[in-house]
Amino acid sequence: MTEKLKLYLDLIRWNRPAGWLLLLWPTLSALWVAAGGFPGWHLLAVFTLGTILMRSAGCCVNDVADRDFDKHVKRTAERPVTSGRIGVKEALGLGVVLALLAFVLVLTTNLATILWSFAALAVTLVYPYAKRVVSMPQAVLGVAFSFGIPMAFAAVQGEVPLWAWGLLMGNLFWVLAYDTEYAMVDRDDDLNIGMKTSAITLGRWDVAAIMGFYGAYLAIWAALLEAATRSHWFWLGLLGAALQVVWHFALIRGRTREGCFKAFRLNHWLGFSVFAGIALSYAWA
Repeated sequence: MTEKLKLYLDLIRWNRPAGWLLLLWPTLSALWVAAGGFPGWHLLAVFTLGTILMRSAGCCVNDVADRDFDKHVKRTAERPVTSGRIGVKEALGLGVVLALLAFVLVLTTNLATILWSFAALAVTLVYPYAKRVVSMPQAVLGVAFSFGIPMAFAAVQGEVPLWAWGLLMGNLFWVLAYDTEYAMVDRDDDLNIGMKTSAITLGRWDVAAIMGFYGAYLAIWAALLEAATRSHWFWLGLLGAALQVVWHFALIRGRTREGCFKAFRLNHWLGFSVFAGIALSYAWA
């Protein structure tokens, strides 16, 4: 049982929290904005735990979908499903259990959030297969990783205002930035197996495009949230994020596996900077 538990934890990337933190910070940012400050312990717990559970369920689906590709990629060859240590049905079963637990949490909110959760699930299931047909599947991932934003507004306000979709669009650019960094790590392997990624599609324009994606993310959020926050804390948070973008440029400009992977892994601090600026702007308005 101990060995099986270790395999399950490996399957859901439990030792790599950067993945769910990338989903958590924009979701919490949206919660704070929708509520005009602290959203309450109930919603904070629902969206934090729900984010962790759905990211874990997504890992199960992704590893099953990519099991025949992962064996040809150095970084992923030893994943539990790919290596045969966990069966396909077993991995999918775990994913279903995790998704159901997340849905139980959603049931404690309101009808609007429950309905939007089905759309979020659909995008989560589509993404692993988008890599076979879409030249920039990171855009699909961007929608999946940003869906906590409209759900947060739905949970607080009972509806999703138009500008919440603007925040989603802005966050999609951030996902494009960090997941292209991630794709740059595996570019050589992905070329050999015929996988489609933004790093391959962008080619020699990859670094410039990533900087543009970061800039679009920060510009859109700044434009949409300036009126909502009206505080120097928000701008300090954005400044912290912008300084990290400069650091990321230094890490990825050489296109080394190590530099690109480090930039990807540290992206959650960029999201935290934006969230911290938003939260502090409401705390000391």
